[in-house]
Amino acid sequence: MAEETLGLRERKKRQTAMRIWRTALDLFLERGYDKVSVAEIAAAAEVSKMTVFNYFGTKEDVLLRPMEDHVGDPADAVRHRAPGESAVAAVRRQFLAKIDERDPSIGLSGDPRLLQLRQLISDTPALARRVMIFQMRSTELLTDALAEETGDRLMAGIAAHQLTAARDAVILENHRRLIAGDSVDAMADDCAALAGRAFDLVEKGLQGYPGTA
Repeated sequence: MAEETLGLRERKKRQTAMRIWRTALDLFLERGYDKVSVAEIAAAAEVSKMTVFNYFGTKEDVLLRPMEDHVGDPADAVRHRAPGESAVAAVRRQFLAKIDERDPSIGLSGDPRLLQLRQLISDTPALARRVMIFQMRSTELLTDALAEETGDRLMAGIAAHQLTAARDAVILENHRRLIAGDSVDAMADDCAALAGRAFDLVEKGLQGYPGTA
């Protein structure tokens, strides 16, 4: 939903959540994840400790919520695809749109703090495990969407694993190139071509699965 269409209360809630997230990220990057408490995040963000918990639930959530918000993206693409469109085509179309938008959720952001965040996740076992859970949940949600439509959970799971693996591989390559110093704009065309090849490969294996919507 566009920011200008939100009510004042909702805008303030989003602004508060973003302030808490940015404050937490700064503290984590400066001192390390394990050396920062929720109370310290709250004090630096000028909110109460209870407010932090009300918005995010846990310390891990404070940092990873923006990532978690995109866990259901592949499933959403499949559920809302056009009649006759395959699951692969729907996920591909959504991914290409994110490339056009330079969406940080697929690794297309030139913000150096987000690169530091990726390194922090890699260096912190608790965060790395949580991200792995996100990836597993994304596959599970996509499996659910396909199984509801086809009635065959085994094939749905196979298809979901192939689709999320292709998607995650392209995102990982984006992160690798950003860390290597490539610019987002320079990467975008290459990313679209790589995604096209990745999803073409999956499409050949799934042969239009699951048929017409």
